[in-house]
Amino acid sequence: MTRMTANRRHPEGVRRLGRVTRAYLARRYTLLFYSLLLTLGAGPLIAAVGGDPAVIFWFLGVNLVAAVLGVEARPRWRPLLVSAVVFFVLARLVAVALDSPRLIVTSLVLWVVIAVLAAAQALRFAMRARRIDAEHVYAALSAYLLAGFFCGVLYRVIESAWPGSFATAGTVATFSIQNAIYFSFVTLATLGYGDIVPHTEVARGIAIVEAVAGQLYLAVLIARLVSLYTYEISRERD
Repeated sequence: MTRMTANRRHPEGVRRLGRVTRAYLARRYTLLFYSLLLTLGAGPLIAAVGGDPAVIFWFLGVNLVAAVLGVEARPRWRPLLVSAVVFFVLARLVAVALDSPRLIVTSLVLWVVIAVLAAAQALRFAMRARRIDAEHVYAALSAYLLAGFFCGVLYRVIESAWPGSFATAGTVATFSIQNAIYFSFVTLATLGYGDIVPHTEVARGIAIVEAVAGQLYLAVLIARLVSLYTYEISRERD
C-alpha cells in the first residue's frame, strides 16, 4: 500500500517540477534582466554603505548561473552546463580563500568566457524571433548588460595582471571591481567621462572593441525590432 502511494506521488512530483521548469524557461530572460539590474544597483549601494566590494562577485556568480540556465541545450546537457558554472564560481571562492592571484585571475577569465557565450546565446535567441514579444526584448537587453558587466570583470583582470593598465583621476582612488564595471558601462555607452583612462595597448584595444560593439549592437537591435514591427503591421493589414 505504501509502495503504491509512493509511486503515485512520484509522477506528481515530476510533473510539478516539469511545470516549474517550463515556467522558468518561458521567462528566463525576464528574470535574468531584472537580476542584472539588481546587480547594477547593488554595486553603488555596497560602496555607499562601506560594504565589502567582493560581495559584487556573489551577485555576478548568481547572474552567471542564471545566464547559463537560459542557454538552449538538450535537457541532458543543461545540468552539466550549470554544474560547470557552479564549479567555476566555487573555484573563484577557493582562489580567494587561498589568496592565490593566479587562481583568482584564471577563475575570472573563465567567468568572462562563459558570460560571452551566454550573451551570444541570448542575442541569438533575440535575433531569431519571428515576432516581437517581451521575452525576446529582455534577451537582447540581457545580452547588452552581460557584456557590460563581464567586460568590467575583464578590465579588472587586466589591471590585476598588468598593474597600471588604467589610470584614475579625481575622486576615483583605486581600480576596484565596482570602478571596473563603471568604466565598462561608460565605455559601452560611449560616454567617456575621462575619470578612468586605459593606458596600455591591451586595455585600450578592448575598450575600443567594447565601444564599437556597443554602438553596432544598438543599431542592429533597433533595426531588427523595427523591421519585425513593420512586418507584423503589414501582415495584419493584409
